[in-house]
Amino acid sequence: MLFRQLEYLVALARERHFARAAQSCYVSQPALSEAIRKLEDELDVLLVRRGRTFGGLTPEGERIVLWAQRILADRDALKDEVDALRTGLGGRLRIGSVPTASGAVSQLTGPFCAAHPLVTVEVLADLRAEDILHRVRNFEIDAGITYLDPSLAESFHTVALYEERYVLLTGVADKLARRPTATWTAASRLPLCLLTTSMQGRRVLDEVFAGLGLRPTPRVETDSVASLFAHVRAGRWASIVPYAWLHVFGVPHGMQAVPLVEPDHSAPIGLVTAAREPGSVMARALVETARRTDTAAVLERLAHPPGS
Repeated sequence: MLFRQLEYLVALARERHFARAAQSCYVSQPALSEAIRKLEDELDVLLVRRGRTFGGLTPEGERIVLWAQRILADRDALKDEVDALRTGLGGRLRIGSVPTASGAVSQLTGPFCAAHPLVTVEVLADLRAEDILHRVRNFEIDAGITYLDPSLAESFHTVALYEERYVLLTGVADKLARRPTATWTAASRLPLCLLTTSMQGRRVLDEVFAGLGLRPTPRVETDSVASLFAHVRAGRWASIVPYAWLHVFGVPHGMQAVPLVEPDHSAPIGLVTAAREPGSVMARALVETARRTDTAAVLERLAHPPGS
């Protein structure tokens, strides 16, 4: 069994198409197909349903893909470990983040890159919470920044980073912009632009509103926090955004950020990595950075933005 055969099988499972899988592996389609056939012969089990087009993986194939992902991840982790012992940590760190937390990712990547100058970082900043866990579990990313839940401790290592708090972002002409705080009830009456219901950040807001017996209907929904700011800037909408994003944009001209109260609600955000030992040297290095960096202290100063 060769690593190359496992790589081809994982690519096929990801692309669900022989030609695209071959292209992603920089080989011809016949070469990829033949390598997978040889893997099936060696394992004495059918992995792929074949017809005129890709017919999917067999149940056995789905299980073998999980093993292949783990084996390839351990191979990469071993190579990274050896490289780190020889010349210092190098390679590529892959981080996934939910949109609401992506504005705070630089609080980790900055000190991480300073400590490990040979490492490049790839940040996927618009992933759903469930997608982050799926990708960490399948070794597609090294770590995720997402909402923490006690149930995660069963399958993942977690490091708490900060408590996500919320502000009402509105135009300066709105009467709520002249108040030191705004209630969630008052915010629900505004023409709102919010994240889509597929995003965990939106579900958090809906839970707060539901606890007050409210169910606001936003006029505009988006999967981008930056788009929320853009719509408020247009002057027709208000939004509810995490205060961590003020670290990125501040309070743009013509807008006001008003802390939301009644209730004072927050949601825990943290770093999530796979619970396996010894694990990825990249993930371990990022965890060390997270534990040394007081992300909450930096963002806490933005909880009550000046002039709000």
